[in-house]
Amino acid sequence: MPPKSLRISLIACALALAPAALAQQAEPAAPDRRALETVHFASLDGKTDLTAYLGRHPGDAPRRAVVLMHGCSGLLDGQGRIFRIYRAWMRALFGQGYDVLTVDSAASRGFGQTCTAGPDRATMWRDRPKDAYAALGYLQAQPSVQADRIALMGWSQGGGVVLLSINDRSIGRPAALSHDFKAAVSFYPGACSDALQSKPWTEVEPQGWTTRLPLLVLFGEADVWTPLPPCDAFLSAAKTRGNPVELKTYPAAVHGFDAPGLPRTELPAYRNGNGPIPVIGTDKDARADAFPRVLEFLKLHLQSN
Repeated sequence: MPPKSLRISLIACALALAPAALAQQAEPAAPDRRALETVHFASLDGKTDLTAYLGRHPGDAPRRAVVLMHGCSGLLDGQGRIFRIYRAWMRALFGQGYDVLTVDSAASRGFGQTCTAGPDRATMWRDRPKDAYAALGYLQAQPSVQADRIALMGWSQGGGVVLLSINDRSIGRPAALSHDFKAAVSFYPGACSDALQSKPWTEVEPQGWTTRLPLLVLFGEADVWTPLPPCDAFLSAAKTRGNPVELKTYPAAVHGFDAPGLPRTELPAYRNGNGPIPVIGTDKDARADAFPRVLEFLKLHLQSN
């Protein structure tokens, strides 16, 4: 488990989409109650009762499934509605036949946004990998889910949580695990660098991050909130060491490029010192590529033996 100083050293990490900008594009949490249910299960942190939203197909035939991890703005807006970026992916994945479990790590802990520095943000980095594996265990206990065909996806803070979760020295993976996640997808992940994915923040040796899970990372080259260069260097080194990592970048895209209908917006409240002002916004070309790319990636790895 990372030490308390994690809250200081991760200040520079951009963690997710800003709640104020996303609130204007939120929609009802469950427009189709036939396909979405609220479920609860215990985080492996030993103290949090997690709330999650499950898109479950009817029938008993075992299905493949995907766990979704939100960014630092949380899953819900002030009116309790799921942000459209997550709704869009929930629908896309559900439409491909996957059961979809979307975990609310923030509201379950009584947190609002954790984009700004503080103890809540440190808690999220430390404990959310345990949420990811609690979600995996919950799905594996469902008779309608194929226990060995479950993927993990995350955005920004949630994307960084994916990286912390799937490595061979994971800070969230339980010791006794019959089947791990089958594949993982990470959008513009925070904490995506060798320095922040190794000791003292994790149990990984420097230049030793290793995963057996196929990983797809999608990143905007114009992202100034979670900048690409340290992530590119980290992933390139991991790939050179033989890790099954794929990085797809988009030249003009900024943070949140896959959100639907989000105008480019500056977020001075989340500026780090004298660094650049974070910018979020939809990139139509990147978004048009990302959806089929991710769905094809999941099809390839969740349907393979």
